[in-house]
Amino acid sequence: MPSSAVSRPLWRDSDFRRLWAGQTASQLGEHASLVILPLFAVLTLHADAGQLGVLRAVGQAPVFLLSLLVGAWVDRWRTRTVMVLADLGRAVALAGAVLAVLLGGIGLPMLLVVAFTVGALSVFFDLAYQASLVRLLRPDQLGQGNSLIEGSRSAAQIGGPALGGTLVSLLSAPIAVASSAVFFVLSFGSIVRIRRVEPVPARTGPVPRIWRQIHEGLRFVAGDAFLRTVGLAAAAYQFFFAATMTAYLVFLPRELHLSGTAIGLALAATGPGALVGSLLAARLPGRFGYGVVLVTAAVIGDGVLLCVPALHGPPGVTVPLLVAINFLFGTFGQLINVTVMVVRQAVTPYGMQGRAAATINFAGMGLLPFGSLAGGFLAQEWGLRTSLLVTAAGMLLSPLLMALSPIARLGRDLPAPRE
Repeated sequence: MPSSAVSRPLWRDSDFRRLWAGQTASQLGEHASLVILPLFAVLTLHADAGQLGVLRAVGQAPVFLLSLLVGAWVDRWRTRTVMVLADLGRAVALAGAVLAVLLGGIGLPMLLVVAFTVGALSVFFDLAYQASLVRLLRPDQLGQGNSLIEGSRSAAQIGGPALGGTLVSLLSAPIAVASSAVFFVLSFGSIVRIRRVEPVPARTGPVPRIWRQIHEGLRFVAGDAFLRTVGLAAAAYQFFFAATMTAYLVFLPRELHLSGTAIGLALAATGPGALVGSLLAARLPGRFGYGVVLVTAAVIGDGVLLCVPALHGPPGVTVPLLVAINFLFGTFGQLINVTVMVVRQAVTPYGMQGRAAATINFAGMGLLPFGSLAGGFLAQEWGLRTSLLVTAAGMLLSPLLMALSPIARLGRDLPAPRE
């Protein structure tokens, strides 16, 4: 742990404030660009639905393709360096797209390159900021630090897409792309001012090959009871959540006959719930214990989606109920996210932080496309309500795995890092 850490409130730590401000600006830019780039393709390049699907897939592909590699690289470098370079690279990529528009030379192939570049550098930034907290904060500050950081991420998930759509509507698609680049510049300007020297793992011999480091990360996660359970629970959750959402997004307009505005309102309730969950994550584990909070929150958060296939009636009845369901889902889902991150950071030594985060992300996110395919198949074969009930019930496998593991027995004190 940094020797320069002093006993003072976290909000008075100038380096943490710079990280927090930079991460918030970066997340806003990232989530705004997820809307701006597709709208840019549609409005400026006149892309059709198939081309738009390819664009979105290309932007999401780096999470699956690069997470394990990036996790190993993050453990080799100072996280501040990784974050500022990722911010700078994303700003340059988006600025290049705007310049190409001004010169009249942009097309869909170039936009695909920009989307992949932004997505890849976002993987670098996201894994680096998670590892940076452990290097900048004391163990007793991780709960509060993660609560603040993840609260900002949740706010960006709410405000970023809305901001992106507003910028495109009020200005133009190219100017909106330039505005998104500004957020990455602001993040760069904040994070580059962090002065605390990070303790990076000392190398006493030759740097091991990258594939060996990836294998070490996989073996470390598989060999730790806490991390192994987190990875398995994340994989089960992500698979069934993707299957559920595939049927869910068809169920709302076709079965409940909701308009696009009503669907947006219902789904947006997840965001405020996530903000509440971030606040609860700073208090509940220290009062009731990490194991109790994780298992209970997972049962409630995942179980509440079982109410969706039972909904009937006019929008005046179903929309308020969907808002309540999504609010609870967001609250307990974010409570789990922050609490799991604190446990993972606590049991993982400094030199393994990036690889542990990348391995767990890979275990969960790697199953998303398969879950989506399964959800679509079940919806066609069994109908929307039945498939929703089955896939939402499948999400309860995640809390079951945690309840049967040592995680359920975690108390109010975090375990020590495993060597």
